Amino acid sequence: MAEMAHLSAKVYGRVQGVFFRYFVQNTARNLRLNGYVRNLPSGDTVEVQADGNKQELEKLIEQLKTGPPGAKIEKVEIKWSDYSGQSTTFSISY
Repeated sequence: MAEMAHLSAKVYGRVQGVFFRYFVQNTARNLRLNGYVRNLPSGDTVEVQADGNKQELEKLIEQLKTGPPGAKIEKVEIKWSDYSGQSTTFSISY
C-alpha cells in the first residue's frame, strides 16, 4: 500500500499575480492530491497544504520549485506530517 502523508509548503518569490495558485491546483488535481493553495498577505508567499500519496506529494514539490511561466521561485519551505484526510478535493482558498 502507498504511504500517505500531509505536506505543508510555503513558496517564496514572485508567486502572486502569475497564476501560481491555478498552476498548483491543476498539478495537485492531476496527481490526485487533496488540500488547498492560498496567497499569504505578505504579497510574495503562497501556502500549500496537501494530503495524499507521498510519491505524488514529492512530484508536487518538484513542480512548486519551478512554477508556471512568469513565476520566480526564491525558496520553498517543506514540512511533513501525518496524513490528515480532511479534504476531498484540491481547491484555491481566498
